[in-house]
Amino acid sequence: MSNYLLQKDPLFNAGRRTFVRVSGLTLSGAAVALLAGRPALAAKVAGGSHAGDVAILNAALGAEQQAIAAYQVGAESNLLQKPVLDLAVKFQSQHKAHADLLAATVKQLGGTAVSAKQHYDFPVASLKSQADVLRFAAGLEEGAVSAYLAAVPKFANRDLSKAAASILGDEAMHWAILRNALGDDPVPAAFVG
Repeated sequence: MSNYLLQKDPLFNAGRRTFVRVSGLTLSGAAVALLAGRPALAAKVAGGSHAGDVAILNAALGAEQQAIAAYQVGAESNLLQKPVLDLAVKFQSQHKAHADLLAATVKQLGGTAVSAKQHYDFPVASLKSQADVLRFAAGLEEGAVSAYLAAVPKFANRDLSKAAASILGDEAMHWAILRNALGDDPVPAAFVG
């Protein structure tokens, strides 16, 4: 049931659709520099109108915040055994790193970073076992892979494409590891789409 979250959580679908739709816009050199880990260069090229850049980054930030909250639900469920719990916390920390960078980039561009929602409509009542939590997380990661995959070719700046592809790679590794933990083929196809 690899599409579990995509089928069950309209909030996640809406956030992912927004990220994919908005990521068709071109990011500025400042955003590219920040996402590529070059804050000094970002400061040099910052300036002008960045409304489109901020919209793209905020959509991605919202999706990362949702993933952070979802991993928190999994961690607090008391359904995860120690090694799996450690892995979930590690994945959550990586989503936090993505969110921190995205928020800093929004601020650098003069925007206001979106805040995490107070409540997400996760299917908590259906999480009754470790496998349920893993399927839920795998669905999140699959959705993230799809969102970044759709965004990468739309960027005009190659540096931003590289940065987005790097995040996509992290999300794909999460998804494969979660599938493996479920006993599913971790890499079921030669291509993702």
